[in-house]
Amino acid sequence: MTIHSKLPNVGTTIFTVMSQLANTHNALNLSQGFPNFPSDQTLIDLVSKASNNGYNQYAPMPGQLDLLLAIANKYQKLYNASYHPDTEITVTAGATQAIYCIISAFVKPDDEVIIFRPAYDCYEPAINLNGGKTVSVQLSAPDYSVDWDEVQSKVSSKTRMIIINTPHNPSGTIWSESDMKALENLTNNTEIIVLSDEVYEHMVYDDAQHHSLCTFENLKARSFITASFGKTFHNTGWKIGYTCAPSNLMAEFRKVHQFNVFSVHHPSQKGIADYMQDEQTYLNLSSFFQAKRDLFLNLISDSKFKFKPSKGTYFQVLDFSNITDEHDVDFAKRLTKDFKIASIPLSVFNVDGKDDKVLRFCFAKTDETLIKASEILCQIK
Repeated sequence: MTIHSKLPNVGTTIFTVMSQLANTHNALNLSQGFPNFPSDQTLIDLVSKASNNGYNQYAPMPGQLDLLLAIANKYQKLYNASYHPDTEITVTAGATQAIYCIISAFVKPDDEVIIFRPAYDCYEPAINLNGGKTVSVQLSAPDYSVDWDEVQSKVSSKTRMIIINTPHNPSGTIWSESDMKALENLTNNTEIIVLSDEVYEHMVYDDAQHHSLCTFENLKARSFITASFGKTFHNTGWKIGYTCAPSNLMAEFRKVHQFNVFSVHHPSQKGIADYMQDEQTYLNLSSFFQAKRDLFLNLISDSKFKFKPSKGTYFQVLDFSNITDEHDVDFAKRLTKDFKIASIPLSVFNVDGKDDKVLRFCFAKTDETLIKASEILCQIK
């Protein structure tokens, strides 16, 4: 049989490569973005309670009503933004499934989709599978700021979608209010749909503000927001997320969603809905993760690595240019094998593998792990 791959250039992801390498060499794994501490036992108990109380058959396709109401309430209270729970919110099997279905619902062959690199690696394959063309805007270390003149120059009559990510993985930066207004001005009076990946919305530091797309009226009217309970509540293995959008866009999304997964794990939805009745379960996350970021950076302050403190997400980018001129992938592998600490090289997310000599480390770890990691990093000369 001759197989003509629809994704001929896609191999094993860097996340799998680095995690396997970490396992092989018994290294501290600060590569993949997942905590090594448990979820709140209260949440686990609420999910078990939901299962024991019979929430074990298919949930409604858009999501369990209590959870839809909890999500709508959160957006109203945090952002003064209204999303109707019946027609404008859908619970998904993680944010990645939401992103895939949004792209599938709207991107047709030869449509163009603008993404900002370094970009999370699920965007481009979904664009390719639907026959679209990725148009990249390269951001550069250490600031990863957007050149809006460049973005404007890449908009064409074929531009169907722009995908943004704030707080930004992998750089740990956040978009400013002026960035969001520039995007709003750029897309006004166009047919462009905006997909805003906001999975780290509750992890913003140093009294900075997350500027959610939903707070900009003209953007909200043309856009999807995707979010992740897995990131928010330390349970990435549950794969529970959601998306919000105006009803006319959401109707098209649900046409794809219902034939992709149809519905999502029912007891988890009910348990999360009950857990969210206490707003502090997500409002305390910024202070929780800032303490971990600060611990990590204070401990490596005398190392040879250079850094700007992460403004959001639970990732920290470290510049190793004072240590070696090795390619970042080679250096990341050497750190894993020789020093027993795993990270993610950012060149794999850039246009033509642009190498800024930086690595991404995940600080969603126990303090013990962060202390051990800092001791290793301080030894590297």
